Amino acid sequence: MAGEGDGRPEHPLARYLRPGTLPSTFCPGCGCGTVLNCFLRAVDRRRLDPSEIIMVTGIGCASWIPSPMFRCDTLHTTHGRAVAFATGVKLMMPRKKVLIIAGDGDLAGIGGNHLIHAAHRNIDLGVMMVNNRIYGMTGGQCSPTTPSDRMTTTTPFGNLDRPVLASELLVSAGANHVARWTTFHVRQLSRAMEELLDGEGFRFLEIVSQCPTHYDKEERLSAAEALERYRDGSVPVAQAGEPYDGETGSKLTVGVLVDRKRDGYIRRLEASERGLSEAGGTGKGRGEGP
Repeated sequence: MAGEGDGRPEHPLARYLRPGTLPSTFCPGCGCGTVLNCFLRAVDRRRLDPSEIIMVTGIGCASWIPSPMFRCDTLHTTHGRAVAFATGVKLMMPRKKVLIIAGDGDLAGIGGNHLIHAAHRNIDLGVMMVNNRIYGMTGGQCSPTTPSDRMTTTTPFGNLDRPVLASELLVSAGANHVARWTTFHVRQLSRAMEELLDGEGFRFLEIVSQCPTHYDKEERLSAAEALERYRDGSVPVAQAGEPYDGETGSKLTVGVLVDRKRDGYIRRLEASERGLSEAGGTGKGRGEGP
């Protein structure tokens, strides 16, 4: 990295990265580097100290974005359990900004039930799901978000399942804020990340990302060609006609799907604790011991 003993000035965003993490271990053309870049810029625009943030992640390519790269307290958890761990962190440290970055296999697959019920409870978490529509780290297997008929290493004759539409699912589950962008829409994506940093309740950002190593290999698409497809195949939510069905060839709706102002779980929990105290309970808050 520039500035590490080579005489060149350090990049202004380098202070948010752990030393020695660049160059990254991401495959050439992977969208995870773009996601990291957008996130660093969002944090910088908000002038946040990394000590204010706790990042939680699971297992997969996207899990290498917060851990080991971002310079803050980070939990690198078991596969599919990022939301469960993050919920515990937020309950015990409610003034911290607790954020998750993980992939579609981790969040919509093995962690799907945690994801749905965190949205249902409106837990105060910001969740970024990097959706490359495949299990990229473990060999290119079919994931819950893989479009129908898509050939992968585990569906050599085409995927028989319909894809899970995570954003639409979480809108119906009760999330306060749900948005979707792609790695082509870098300015909008970084601004959308600021919404996750600032908001209350459950905030979810789906980031549709290219995977030249596995997902895009079937069509022999380069990363640049995949980004061009996102550019030409996306339509703003306000202009969308037919609902997005997750299938290859359908227009990808991008933008804010829902933005509600409901009280988050922490606010409701603290109101409940105050009520208990006023009714003659112990009055002891979380972390005060027996």
